[in-house]
Amino acid sequence: MATAKEVVTKLLEEADIKVGGSRPQDIQIHDERLCSRVLSGGSLALGESYMDGWYDANSLDEFILKILEAKLDVKVKGRKNLIMPYLKAKLLNRQKTHAHHIGRWHYDIGNDLYSEMLDKNMQYSCAYWKNAKTLEKAQEDKMNLICRKLQLKEGETLLDIGCGWGGLLKYAAQKYGIKGLGITVSKEQAAYAKKSCEGLPIEIRIEDYRKVSEKFDKIVSVGMIEHVGYKNYKEYMKVVNRCLKDDGIFLLHTIGSNSTSKNPGDPWTDKYIFPDGKLPSAAQLSSASEIYFVMEDWHNFGAYYDKTLMAWHENFINAWPKLKDKYSERFYRMWNYYLLSCAAGFRSRQIQLWQIVYTKKGIPGGYERKD
Repeated sequence: MATAKEVVTKLLEEADIKVGGSRPQDIQIHDERLCSRVLSGGSLALGESYMDGWYDANSLDEFILKILEAKLDVKVKGRKNLIMPYLKAKLLNRQKTHAHHIGRWHYDIGNDLYSEMLDKNMQYSCAYWKNAKTLEKAQEDKMNLICRKLQLKEGETLLDIGCGWGGLLKYAAQKYGIKGLGITVSKEQAAYAKKSCEGLPIEIRIEDYRKVSEKFDKIVSVGMIEHVGYKNYKEYMKVVNRCLKDDGIFLLHTIGSNSTSKNPGDPWTDKYIFPDGKLPSAAQLSSASEIYFVMEDWHNFGAYYDKTLMAWHENFINAWPKLKDKYSERFYRMWNYYLLSCAAGFRSRQIQLWQIVYTKKGIPGGYERKD
């Protein structure tokens, strides 16, 4: 019978990965228990083993890219580690009952970290690199793209569902003259956004999106529906429909999955980064929105997220000397794994980034995209 090391070595060879090699995708094993741990624990064990320092890769993103391209994540599944996430997703609706949990777990860990990692406008979503060479320019171009797609006009009201640190609302108020409301479930984001938007006609609330009752000319949601859960997509669309004026425009910016599965996502990401997160599929979004909206435009620029994540990673690495007194070495390895594994996911084109434009009744003559 083959040993765990022999099985893992053969699987890695199928992905063109060599243990002890010098190429970007090759790895060095520091603890021989890695092989049996990964065979029994799948992707959760792979991430935890990296956090524990059991192995290193010459280029972690290239290592994970090779794994994804060879579909080793499918061939090696630690099914016992999937039982609880599966039951949680199937039987519970934690995104509804624990709506504020993600704010405390992920977005409240420290504005110092995000200030160092992100651009000056604190945009924690995919940048638009079509005509940009720097993260600052790419994120500004992303905000301008959103504003143009929304066809914002001076004096209009804009609701930002999941407003983050308020950067998009601030930009829209300064450049397009809108009045805005931003809602978030993160106390740290809300405090930062309120201070950043002082003097502008912008209100920031810590509030569940289902509680909003006002009407708005335009609505935007960037990187928030990934926390809503597929059981709540129709309710989400219903709330947006209720809050949008009849002639309004709604833009949804979201990471998307190629899969139509209703199973939970990656168990490592669920445990350490985005608990109860779920990437929507195209079918799920279409099914949830079709009774409420006309889908005017669907724009995929997921390949740009790879470049965005690599820029964040470079910023994080450069800032680590300033951050290491607050965050542990294990956090450092966890955050490395998070950013680089996500970059690999987008580079493999297994996950996407969609901007979808909706209207309630359709625009007479059709909608023209403003790239």
